[in-house]
Amino acid sequence: MLFDTLQYWYFFGAILLLLGALKPTAGKWLLVIASYVFYAFWDVRFLALLGLSTLANWAFGLWIDRDEDTARRRALTCAIVFNLGVLGFFKYFNFFADTFASLLHLDPNALTLRIVLPVGISFFTFEGIAYAVDVYRRDLRAQRSVLDFALFVSFFPHLIAGPIIRPVHFFPQVGKALALSDEDARWGLREILKGLFKKIALSNFYAPIADAYFHHTQWSGTDVPAWVGVLAFSLQIYFDFSGYTDIARGCARLLGYRFPSNFERPYLSADIAEFWRRWHISLSSWLRDYLYIPLGGNRRGEARTNLNFLIVMGLGGLWHGASWNFAVWGLYHGVLLVLHRQWRRAIERAGLTPSIDHAALRPLWVALTFVLVTLGWIPFRAPDFATTWTTLHAILAVPDLQLVAAHPAIIGVPLAGLAFCLYDRDRRWQGWLTLRAGFASATCAGVVAILALEIFGNIDAQIPFVYFQF
Repeated sequence: MLFDTLQYWYFFGAILLLLGALKPTAGKWLLVIASYVFYAFWDVRFLALLGLSTLANWAFGLWIDRDEDTARRRALTCAIVFNLGVLGFFKYFNFFADTFASLLHLDPNALTLRIVLPVGISFFTFEGIAYAVDVYRRDLRAQRSVLDFALFVSFFPHLIAGPIIRPVHFFPQVGKALALSDEDARWGLREILKGLFKKIALSNFYAPIADAYFHHTQWSGTDVPAWVGVLAFSLQIYFDFSGYTDIARGCARLLGYRFPSNFERPYLSADIAEFWRRWHISLSSWLRDYLYIPLGGNRRGEARTNLNFLIVMGLGGLWHGASWNFAVWGLYHGVLLVLHRQWRRAIERAGLTPSIDHAALRPLWVALTFVLVTLGWIPFRAPDFATTWTTLHAILAVPDLQLVAAHPAIIGVPLAGLAFCLYDRDRRWQGWLTLRAGFASATCAGVVAILALEIFGNIDAQIPFVYFQF
């Protein structure tokens, strides 16, 4: 049941209407049942896994909250081992077995298993770890209500592809009667329409171009140059994932829950550290709070700090998928973060910070950061190292502009997006729609958005959201 199908919106509309008619406790039951139904559309066999993960993490929380000192640490260790064990078995068993077989020149078929990857497992296992750690740190008390905890884990707007919701943000919102204000309704509908436009009109436009390049086929009867294929994927993954997040946040808001922002115009970042403060914020902040800081952060000297960056980003890369290509992508970003840190220290020592950070130079740094990030998407998207190396070599060739000349939207869309961001840099237009626009104006804006979807959207493409595979 995809966000960009009528089936989902019939489902969501029915849940919204029922929720508005129910009392809080009955509403929680409705949302949990609806979330399990939503998950069953992907693979009914994994309902048991979702339920087992929920009950186990709820019990671990009670165990951690009940005990003290050594016993609490033992309970936390068990919770983390359980979650990583579930994730490791379903997502990484075949990957490591195949790697082991290759190193020892064994038959990989004798070691690997026929394991189906449960959709969303990377997200709900990370949320389970966050819950256990937060209870251990006394940032919140363990949930006594298994119903409330089940809602936290399974809540369908974020179940499949995030954002990763922190328990300290979610639980205070549980149990309140649905009281949908005019601002909530406008905000939710705005985000849903914005997300659908990103997905259907923009991501679905770039996806076939990227696929054609990386699958060595033609698009629109023409070979896709390397630089066009890489740029297409860079734009596809942003519009796809940020679009999904917009829809998820909009749906959650209409159901009475507020999700934190997950993307803040990351391709306008002036350096790689800023990019990671703006891209997939729920994951980058999770890695910072539950991995980077426990490893020592930047408190144990320069060498250890640099090593921590590489460890965190390498593991963050592997979180995205069971492939060494993802690890390379993560390590690439780790190296960029280390180099950026050294660069900032060098210009500070030289007293050049005001000159380097001058507003006139920001477009240069934004362009450089975008190029570096886009180059990093090559190993992320490429099926193997051979394709990665071939693409890196091909992208250095003199660019072929024939495809762009025939389809100027390839370049026109990002330029139009940039122009819009510059025009609405403070997001006043979005704020006006939510807070100040009259009913007639807001309705007209919604109608225009729907017409734009109908005119520009590739509605029948049925291209899965990229992050569903993670």
